[in-house]
Amino acid sequence: MRGLLLGLLLLSVTMPVWAGDKIVVGTTAGADVEIIEKARDVAARDGLEVQIIEFSDYVRPNLALADGEIDVNSFQHQPYLDSFAAEHNLQLVAIGNTYVSPIGYFSTKIKSLDQLKDGDSLAIPNDPTNGGRSLLLLEKAGFIKLRQGSGLTATPYDVVENRLNLKIIEVDAAQTPRSLDDVAAAAINNTFAIPAGLNPLRDSIYLEDRVSPYVNIIVSRTADRDNPVYLRFVKAYQSKEVAEFILSRFEGATVPAFDY
Repeated sequence: MRGLLLGLLLLSVTMPVWAGDKIVVGTTAGADVEIIEKARDVAARDGLEVQIIEFSDYVRPNLALADGEIDVNSFQHQPYLDSFAAEHNLQLVAIGNTYVSPIGYFSTKIKSLDQLKDGDSLAIPNDPTNGGRSLLLLEKAGFIKLRQGSGLTATPYDVVENRLNLKIIEVDAAQTPRSLDDVAAAAINNTFAIPAGLNPLRDSIYLEDRVSPYVNIIVSRTADRDNPVYLRFVKAYQSKEVAEFILSRFEGATVPAFDY
């Protein structure tokens, strides 16, 4: 009996005790909170309790994280984090990818960007973020080259090579679906593609992928980037179950940006 008790005592000392582990996750309404709720279910089976705190704006989640009110947050992409952290002098870091809401090129005239002809017109959103994304995507496809250093907010004025002499027309983002009748193709973000009946995965002719700089991320304080409890939450989020939920629930508007 003494040997059995000693063995149980040693087992309790050497094996990690996960029961009672908890993480507080900050997020915002919409897709983010829905996906985290699914990740919470997965994490619970690993003995990790996930408490979700929902914020009504994009400012408080990072400030609350820096102040220690929450453990991690999940609502933003890397460019936003970089800008916000620099502006507020915060030590925050990405510890895992979550999803991307891809921008894509759509067309009623061609089936692939490879069918573009010399002098064709393309419509892109006229706001700095989505316009830049559209041009970077066109550069990735090999049709243009952007001025070195133009970065994520590139404009048509930053195009230094244009092998098909494409006419790049800036329009209000909300009007990009309506422009399809007038151009060879249009870059349309999900905010306006989905209401127009366009499924990015099914209907786009060229789509931003998960190596996009606009992939959303799970963020922690820099000092806590290797916290094993936080990484267990990342693992739960990046599970096959969560990936399948994202694909079925959002029908291409949001796609997993991680291996599963």
